[in-house]
Amino acid sequence: MAYIINLGKALATGSFPSSRRALSPNVAASVSLHRALRSPPVALRAAPDDDRFTVLVADQLGDAGLGMLRDFAEVDYAVDLAPEELCARIGGCDALIVGSEMKVSRDVFSCSRGRLKVVGIAGGGIDNVNLAAANENRCLVVNAPSASATAVAEHAIALLTAMARNIAQAAVSVKSGNWQRKKYVGMSLSGKTLAVMGFVEVGFDVARRAKGLGMHVIAYDPYASGHLARAIGVELVTFDKAIANADFISLHMHLTPATQKMLNDETFAKMKKGVQILNVAHGGLIDEDALVRALDSGIVSRAAVDVLMDEPPPKENKLVQHEKVIVTPNLGDSTFEAQEELAIEIAEAVIKALKGELPSTVVNEPMVAAEVLAELKPFLDLANNLGRFAVKLIAGRGGFKAVKVTYASAREPDQLDTKLLRAGVIKGLIEPISSVIVNWVNGDSVAKQRGLRISEERVTLTGSPEYPVEFIQIQIANVESRFDSALSMSGDIEVEGRVKDGLPFLTKVGNFEVDVRLEGCILLCRAIDQPGLIGKIGSILGEANVNIGFMKATRTTMNSENSESMISIKLDDQPTKETLKKIGEIAAIREFVFLIV
Repeated sequence: MAYIINLGKALATGSFPSSRRALSPNVAASVSLHRALRSPPVALRAAPDDDRFTVLVADQLGDAGLGMLRDFAEVDYAVDLAPEELCARIGGCDALIVGSEMKVSRDVFSCSRGRLKVVGIAGGGIDNVNLAAANENRCLVVNAPSASATAVAEHAIALLTAMARNIAQAAVSVKSGNWQRKKYVGMSLSGKTLAVMGFVEVGFDVARRAKGLGMHVIAYDPYASGHLARAIGVELVTFDKAIANADFISLHMHLTPATQKMLNDETFAKMKKGVQILNVAHGGLIDEDALVRALDSGIVSRAAVDVLMDEPPPKENKLVQHEKVIVTPNLGDSTFEAQEELAIEIAEAVIKALKGELPSTVVNEPMVAAEVLAELKPFLDLANNLGRFAVKLIAGRGGFKAVKVTYASAREPDQLDTKLLRAGVIKGLIEPISSVIVNWVNGDSVAKQRGLRISEERVTLTGSPEYPVEFIQIQIANVESRFDSALSMSGDIEVEGRVKDGLPFLTKVGNFEVDVRLEGCILLCRAIDQPGLIGKIGSILGEANVNIGFMKATRTTMNSENSESMISIKLDDQPTKETLKKIGEIAAIREFVFLIV
């Protein structure tokens, strides 16, 4: 029988046995994964010479959180450590808690010599921790993403009121010796329409509070629950309807490639004249230069922002200096209560992890045996990238609710646990449109929270079970596609990929066979098959100094005067809009799509 890995023990000791009997290494790893993912981890052990864990708290933390930690473990509280000081201390610690600025590098994990088992980030970010090194060293990484939601919502309401009534400008005027009541006549909130852009956590709380102020609230969020919205009297609408009908617009979207600069010259032109803009989410959601132009033209009458693209901003920042704008220095979660809640949330997560339990805020995948991850890694990359590619094919700002994933494999069902692969697909589908970090621990729950139904099907193949899967197919139902050729006969977006030489490849889009490496910049063109077409595309890209890494044309219809080809191109660089426009103007090209995976 295959050797079964006790994940809890392995995580505590850092020892992952690799011996096997009876089954081949690849199949044994699959069986081990199938069983191991269902075995709850046991409690971690402290260092052999001590009966209590040691937790290094390397940033400011609220007293409530510190008290919880001290009741459970020995606490080394040392803030503002230099990198070399952190490395010198970490060897004696079982857990480390940092803020969002201190870097936890590969050197930190190396210096821990395998003892460090949990890193807690006191905040919602993860960029300051080397997650790959954490995985390699079997160290859990947890964060505290939801502790400050109430504080941010309260700040949003405060800015909304201050903006509507010109409170900040009037206060400055009075302090300067003026008394100008007529100049600072404001707008009543009662009866006005507020568009909440993003209806999760903070957005939901802002909507609820705005209803209490007598406002009519509409919301845009393609993944929000209609039942939840109706429960508090909020109408879910399209993006264009939201911005066109609002007197006030409050941004609560996550910053993703799809939402970056979502408020720009084009969207401002669709708004009601005199609209007021509020942003307590992310600076990158607004094109700041476009907002200044909208303020100067009168399309936007007032704005209030707690976040900027560059923080702190340069003194000459035109948006900050604009007389119609209120700016606060990222104060959304800056309340005593929020900091205490954050301290409690991260302390609870770290303690839970040290007890051998899995916190819901785990952001990495350290508890799968190295040999299992080694075999599955290229297929996890395929699942993730295929999901990313599929979701970026969806047209407009619409959401999706139903996804079908098909795995083709020669392995028996009990030799292939698809939990990791499914999490990889969900990660690819969700992360490009959300700030949520998806892993095999939370993948299913993240999908469920967003009303996303994931169904799976396995196609059993004959042949050797040497590899986990031959191909993965993703179908997204009831959506419009940016690329009509990606639609199957049933009208769903359908993409398929497989691993070649350890790398993910896109092998089918809709009903069309393609062959292109599934990463980076990808250009797909459906065109009438005629001489010189590939040369024309190459010339346009060459003139724009965009190098072609790979190009392949696959004829889709044969023996016809108007036979078609699907051209798949892997580019080394991102072409400009002007370059893509020139390619689209080639007479033989019927449609094309450019995506970055």
